Amino acid sequence: MKKRLHNRICCPLRAAPLIYRCVLRRWALGLAPLALFVVTGCAVGPDFHPPAAPAVEGYTRQPFGDKTVSVEVPGGEEQRFIQDLDIPKQWWTLFQSPQLNSLIEKALKANPSLVASQAALRQAWELVYAQRGAFFPTMQANFSPSRQSASNTLSPPLSTSDLSFSLYTTQVSVGYTPDVFGLNRRMVESLAAQAESQRFQLEATYLTLTSNLVVASVQEASLRAQIEATREIIDIGTKSLALLKRQQELGYAAGISVAAQEAALAQVQQTLPPLQKQLEQNRNLIAALAGRFPSEELDEKFDLSALHLPEELPVSLPSKLVEQRPDVRSAEAQMHAASADVGVAIANRLPQFTISAGYGGVATSIGSMFASGNPFWSVIGNASQTLFAGGTLLHRQRAAEAAFEQAGAQYRSTVITAFQNVADVLYALQSDADGLKAAVAAEQATRKSLDITLRQQQFGYVNYLSLLGAQQAYQQALITRVQAQANRLTDTAALFQALGGGWWNRT
Repeated sequence: MKKRLHNRICCPLRAAPLIYRCVLRRWALGLAPLALFVVTGCAVGPDFHPPAAPAVEGYTRQPFGDKTVSVEVPGGEEQRFIQDLDIPKQWWTLFQSPQLNSLIEKALKANPSLVASQAALRQAWELVYAQRGAFFPTMQANFSPSRQSASNTLSPPLSTSDLSFSLYTTQVSVGYTPDVFGLNRRMVESLAAQAESQRFQLEATYLTLTSNLVVASVQEASLRAQIEATREIIDIGTKSLALLKRQQELGYAAGISVAAQEAALAQVQQTLPPLQKQLEQNRNLIAALAGRFPSEELDEKFDLSALHLPEELPVSLPSKLVEQRPDVRSAEAQMHAASADVGVAIANRLPQFTISAGYGGVATSIGSMFASGNPFWSVIGNASQTLFAGGTLLHRQRAAEAAFEQAGAQYRSTVITAFQNVADVLYALQSDADGLKAAVAAEQATRKSLDITLRQQQFGYVNYLSLLGAQQAYQQALITRVQAQANRLTDTAALFQALGGGWWNRT
């Protein structure tokens, strides 16, 4: 019984390939000229051409030097600017920090923003593939069984006198919308451009994540060094205070000197908790960038001495910057999408054509649906043209044209910002090197002055004002030197980010 029922149900499905072949043979000759017209027909609207690279030869107003100054201190190496030097795909490895490499590798696998951007890219391309389906006919198969009983008042609905009967209907229908004026081609073009924009947004997310991790790691190293320097100043101040108290007991120091030193020591101690707070908050930031919760302990810790300053820095040609910056490429793709949308708006104002056809059979038994006289078929063509819609289609076209103009202006703004970023970083790198050299000289001078003052203090040759001045000067110089070292590292990372981060070397 189950086998017979299975054969009866599958009978229409077995006949379906034959139906498809019959329908396609009937329509092939009729659709061939139309298909040729659709393939060779034009797509209305503007054809997009990528904007030319800006006609500029450099990033700065004045000729830029090819190297920075150097100083004998960790992070004080000379940096050389090399024109058109390529950027490696993992540019952060140039800092030669296994801890940093490990952290970024973990973050690239777990950062939620990166995962979300990857999913958005997949979604964008699936929308492209879905729209491409409109290039092909839509084919549907339908099977409808029913059991009916007619009233005695009416004539029997069948050619027999039976009032109760079963009716089986099966049909294959085909619908096709020729892309005469390129409406669907422009829609696919727009969606593909949006997917391309999403691709470069993914690259920008990747670059921003890695850059932020490098900067946060350098900031942690800087804070640790500043905390260490502050503790050194506290230790010096504590020893000076103890010496002044002994001298007071012996009558060689006045009470005002002790009180002033106590106040100065308290002021230095007051700067330590904010630094420790910044360090903990920075650790929380690193954990979040790595896709972890703040309560999870990080294995990686960073010190300035473990971060190597890259000595060869790339400077891409201005004509290549627009090709390498992910944000510029994303803006260009958005401009492309807006251009295609103009074509969509124009095509919507032109006639629309559709073709539909159906082939099937109706019978009181499954086996006779395609017997003589029972099959039916239809071929329907339709052409429609909007004659009046209150100006809706016209204004949609004008809106699309305005959006295209807007996208062009936004692209130019993005390009200008990209060049500004590179120029700012190049100036910063030169200034950072000069600043570190000056900071090291100031630290050495103030340390020498403090050492002399401390030795003289032991013999009571200096007053408390000279001592406080020497301590404060050294403290400021020490903190400034640490910050100058960190600035060179962070601005080096900013240069790699400003030049695009080498995504083109990554599969």
